Amino acid sequence: MCDDIVDRVIKEGEYIAQTGATVRQTAKVFHFSKSTVHKDVSYRLYYIDRELFNRVKKVLKIDRKSVV
Repeated sequence: MCDDIVDRVIKEGEYIAQTGATVRQTAKVFHFSKSTVHKDVSYRLYYIDRELFNRVKKVLKIDRKSVV
């Protein structure tokens, strides 16, 4: 994976973990599509940083529960 992509994925993951932001909010901040951010944090991050992936997963689960 390209270093630029790895850096982007980590930054998005850290942003979500630190702020509790949704995928949509993160996409606006980083100027990427929602689908790109979603793939980054739900697929690519798993292979890059498993610990950060688990933290992001918890934040996104909380977000889904509050909507339902």
